[in-house]
Amino acid sequence: MGPSELVRLKQRLRREALARRDRHPDRDAASRTICAKLAALPQYSTAKVVMFYVHFRSEVQTGALLAESLRSGKQVVVPYCQPDRLGLFRLRDLEELAPGTLGIPEPKPALRGLRHRLATPAELDLIVVPGVAFDRRGTRLGHGRGYYDKLLAQVRPDALLAGVAFQCQIFPEIPTAPHDVPMDLVITERAIYHGQRRSAGRAP
Repeated sequence: MGPSELVRLKQRLRREALARRDRHPDRDAASRTICAKLAALPQYSTAKVVMFYVHFRSEVQTGALLAESLRSGKQVVVPYCQPDRLGLFRLRDLEELAPGTLGIPEPKPALRGLRHRLATPAELDLIVVPGVAFDRRGTRLGHGRGYYDKLLAQVRPDALLAGVAFQCQIFPEIPTAPHDVPMDLVITERAIYHGQRRSAGRAP
C-alpha cells in the first residue's frame, strides 16, 4: 500500500469510527465499565505515576477515575499540546484545568512555567491512551497529528500502554505506518484485548 493510499484509508476509518462513537447509546455507563476494568489491573494498583488524557466530546470519559487517582495519592500526569509535541504536567487538582487547544481541557498556561510541575515520558508507569479506533492487536488510529506516537516512542519499555475505547471503535484491522506505536492492552466495555507492543507478555 502506497503512502497516499494509506492516508486515504486512515481518513475513511477515522470518519467511520468517530461517527460510531458519536452514536454510542450510553457513553456514561460504558465509560464507567471501562474505567473499572482499568482500575482493576494490577499494573494500575502498583503504578505510582499515571498519565490520563482528559476526555473531550464523545471520548471515553476519564474524569472520575482521574479524580479518584488524585484522591488515592497517585501522581497524576495530564498532557497539553505544544507546537510539535505533548507537554506533560503533574496535576494536583481538577481546578488547574481550563479549555486549551481545540477546547480540550489542559493545565492553565500560567502553571506550565513551574518546572517542578512538569514530567518526562520516562517517569510514567502507566499511560491511558485515547484513540479514534483500535484493532484487537493493539494497533491504534489517532487523529493524524502524531502527538501520541511521538510521546509513546519515548516511554520506558516496562510502562503499560492502555488504550481505552468503546467496543464500536474496534475494527478488524488498522493499517500501520513505521512510526505507529501499538498498545499493550485495549480496554472496551466488552473486552480487554492484548496488544503487540514490544513489552507484550507483561499484560495480564
